[in-house]
Amino acid sequence: MTARYPSARRRARATPFALSLLLAFAAQPTTAAETIDEEAASAAAAADAGAAQADDDLSRGDIIIVTARRRQETAQEVPVAISVIRGDSIEATGNFNVVKLQQLAPTLQVYTSNPRNTSVNIRGLGVPFGLTSDGFEQGVGIYVDDVYNSRVAAATFDFLDVDQVEVLRGPQGTLYGKNTTAGAINITTNQPTFDFEGRAEVSVGNLKFRQAKAAVSGPLSDKVAARIAIAATSRRGTLFNTRTDRWINEQDNLGLRGQLLFQPNDDLSITLADDYSEQDPECCGTAFVRVGTTQRALNRQYDAIIARLAAANPGYNYIVPSRNVYDRLTDIDASLSAGNKIGGASLRVKWDVGPGTFTSITAWRFWDWQPENDRDFTGASVVSKSQNPSQQDQYSQEFRYNYEGDKIDFVVGLFGFRQRIDTQGTEQQGIDATRYSLAPSTDPTNVYNRPEVLNGLTAINTQYLKADSAALYGQLSYKLTPELTIQPGIRVNYDKKDGFYQRVVTTGAGQVITDCSTAAQQGNAVLTAQCGVYQPQLTQPSVSDWNFSYDLNVNYKITPDILAYATYAKSFKTVGINQNGLPLDTNNQPVLSASTVKPESVNHYEIGIKTQFLNRLATFNLSAFRTEIKNFQATVNGGQFGTVRGYLANAEKVVSQGVEADFKIRTSDRFTAYANAAYTDAKYKKFTSAPCPPELSGGTFQPGNVAPDYSQPGVPGALSPRQCDISGQRLPGVSKWAFSYGAETNVPVTLLAKDGQVYLGVDGNYRSNWNSNASPSIYTNIKGYALTNFRVGFRGDGIDVFGWVRNAFDVNYIELLQVAPGNVGLIAGTPGDPRTWGGTIKVSF
Repeated sequence: MTARYPSARRRARATPFALSLLLAFAAQPTTAAETIDEEAASAAAAADAGAAQADDDLSRGDIIIVTARRRQETAQEVPVAISVIRGDSIEATGNFNVVKLQQLAPTLQVYTSNPRNTSVNIRGLGVPFGLTSDGFEQGVGIYVDDVYNSRVAAATFDFLDVDQVEVLRGPQGTLYGKNTTAGAINITTNQPTFDFEGRAEVSVGNLKFRQAKAAVSGPLSDKVAARIAIAATSRRGTLFNTRTDRWINEQDNLGLRGQLLFQPNDDLSITLADDYSEQDPECCGTAFVRVGTTQRALNRQYDAIIARLAAANPGYNYIVPSRNVYDRLTDIDASLSAGNKIGGASLRVKWDVGPGTFTSITAWRFWDWQPENDRDFTGASVVSKSQNPSQQDQYSQEFRYNYEGDKIDFVVGLFGFRQRIDTQGTEQQGIDATRYSLAPSTDPTNVYNRPEVLNGLTAINTQYLKADSAALYGQLSYKLTPELTIQPGIRVNYDKKDGFYQRVVTTGAGQVITDCSTAAQQGNAVLTAQCGVYQPQLTQPSVSDWNFSYDLNVNYKITPDILAYATYAKSFKTVGINQNGLPLDTNNQPVLSASTVKPESVNHYEIGIKTQFLNRLATFNLSAFRTEIKNFQATVNGGQFGTVRGYLANAEKVVSQGVEADFKIRTSDRFTAYANAAYTDAKYKKFTSAPCPPELSGGTFQPGNVAPDYSQPGVPGALSPRQCDISGQRLPGVSKWAFSYGAETNVPVTLLAKDGQVYLGVDGNYRSNWNSNASPSIYTNIKGYALTNFRVGFRGDGIDVFGWVRNAFDVNYIELLQVAPGNVGLIAGTPGDPRTWGGTIKVSF
């Protein structure tokens, strides 16, 4: 579709290296032949023409090589809870980005209302649920070829030429450059090769789905090799906007990656990589889900407001096109865009020095975000404009040395990181804002009957964040006996953050509002109404902090095929600052003490066992964990349009505990299967000053806190507590139970004189109910659901043709619910994808 914002500056500076390589190459991603996982095992056997190789594969079982501990080893040797998804599995199951990857990894939770407001959590922990703030760190690190991606928007982009993805659970700060308290997603791409090879893949499906991928790799000389990959995805949206007569929430992704490898000898390799991806969908809109009663007066709740607007403006249809979200209809009126660009360059040097390997990773990355949103979730012109475009640049340098000996292995590293984020926000009230937000009155002189009071009221937000981080980390493995290993690790970390936030408020007539503190006392009804929506603010928080963390792992090989381990980790999430404005006191003044939030203090305990049996044809892994977090960084939303978009605050204590099991089996080269399960009990152990759920919001404030009664709806006109005690409630976004499974079987055939296999595959996942509000609400509970996918096809030497159907039983489910601002009781949401089907052709050479 046509771009709706300038793109030449970023496009020009991000892609010259990749474009130059593209002139030389084009084909599809290849995957390393050295590893097989449960979904790819049958494919590997089919591609092998020799029976001897198949027998060897069968005898050695299902071997997966990982780099979770910064060295190559089998997944079953690593005393860490880890899920490994090969590139072949990602392609076969259609889970082509981190958001979709949660269908294969049940302990991974990813929720997104748009690329900026995306939450990536493991075991319920990582980032607070709600609107994203630049002022906190990600608890789940996303790494691509050892390069840390600080912007979680990377989770929404398509995987590009990926070999495999490792999802590590639990703190990883003593092994990775950037501290991660909940886990890490370690993405490895396919590397340049000195043998010429290539692949191409084309998929088409319903909803106008189109996807094409290509990669080619080969030598430029006996010491230089190159690889180039490209991927493009487009699909029609899944919500129809009756207001604009268009489908929205479409997919539109283009990615390009180039790599150049210089290998002068066997001891030294230097890889220069460059990537660029962009998205420009008409996204991200919501549909009406339900109305829940709040404690606002009944005539100020959603249904009453919409009825009055419709009566006052009979020529304009304010009534939602459907109250059944699965009709996939919406009537939101503001323009939508999720323009999104990400990319960068890196230089990785690996040098075998003596008994170890020295690695240097130098990287620069950028992110450009150009959004347009409908923040009132309605067809009324309440918030006519809501957009916060951002530009981010990050620079990182990591030095790491790995040593492997007979009794001692160790990793030691030095990491430096710098980023700057600039945001220029605009939010503007529309023609319906006055009658939507203010108390109704029959007095023609009352502000309620003067649309110009709020129409055109505009908040211009200017903000930036400068963040610097440095760390020294290391981990030692000492083999006390051939079976018993102790593995301590340490990390020393320094962080400094400087922020700036300024909101300038102007009326529709262009007058600047400079002070809201005395509007009510002066009896100025117009100014009081305007300040009830937007207030001017200026804050310049600055903070720095040192942290020391450590962990200890003890693992024991009970037999060559059974590994038991226990881990304790003392970790942290660094100090945060509020970058979206501050809450107000009773005089409409910013609470300056809320400018910074305390660092999280994490105590993590884990035990596990990894087993192989049936001659290593099957594996079964089990882990149990408990993570305790003091000063948990939570998102607090005030429920108003512009009082504050959402700010960070500390919950006293959070606990996440549970059990995870992973099983897979390959009985022969004709059948493979897997099943994964997770039980996660994640709760606010103590959060006495949380924001109240919508059923306790909207009324006149009363002193003190209350514990919500989640069996009762709101009472119109009742008094509302300023804060609620939600201690003991589940964390948002976390299902107690989650499962994933898959199987594939095949039979040998000869088709069109080509030997190969006809195969049938199934995969699916289940998640139990969860809540979609920072403070759990009876209105935002999302029911559990199960999705099932099928595929059938033929694969032979260099070709794979298959048809697929996803969400085969056309299950209706909700991906995310959102509470509309203003405490009017409106709940909007996004339904998950309906049944989709299509076909894929893959060729390789």
